Formats: sequence, C-alpha cells, structure tokens
Amino acid sequence: MKKAATAAAPREACGLLLGAGGRIERFTECANVSDAPEIRFEIDPAALFAALRAERAGGNALLGYWHSHPSGDAAPSRTDAAMAAPDGKLWVILGGEDVTCWRAGDAGRWDKFAEEALILV
Repeated sequence: MKKAATAAAPREACGLLLGAGGRIERFTECANVSDAPEIRFEIDPAALFAALRAERAGGNALLGYWHSHPSGDAAPSRTDAAMAAPDGKLWVILGGEDVTCWRAGDAGRWDKFAEEALILV
C-alpha cells in the first residue's frame, strides 16, 4: 500500500481489503476513477463488482477499503465521512509514514468512523 501511495502522489491511491473472519489477508490496488483524484478517491466499480462476485463464489470477503492522503493526514476526512456508508467496513488510511484503520458506522470521528487497532503480522 505504501508503495502504491508513493507512486500515485499527488493523487490518492486506493484499493480493496480482502480476508476472512475479520482478518485482512490481502489487499488489491484499484484505479482511482474520481474526477478529482488529488483530493478524493473512487474505486473503479469494475474492481469492486469483481471482488463482490468472487466473495459470493466462495473467495475472500470484502472487508473494506484503503486509500492514501497525499497531504500526510492518516485520519478520515470530511469527504471520507460523506462517502462512507455505515456498513461496518474497514477503512485503512495512509498519510505520510502513518497507517490507521477505522470502522465505518454511525459514531466517532465525523459521526462515521471508530478507530480500530491495526496489527501487522
């Protein structure tokens, strides 16, 4: 993710978090198809639909999304909050050297995100 974020700067990089049992086992990098990729991300719908089809066929679950903040702030922005559905999905955000994890819901930062522990193994 860090390599993708560095390569995409000054645009936001983004992708999907896949796994099982609440454990992220892998991530994918997706095209950022936003009309303003320097300040927001939009995951390529084709990649999102492919991941959902694979999940229904018995593949890894779509646990959430990741994206970078080229500004260096690894916390959800107001724009992130406006985009987030309160569906319990994880949002991993990279800003500078920091990596944070948040769960989308209806409380916490911007009334949308609760910070989650991110344990790397």
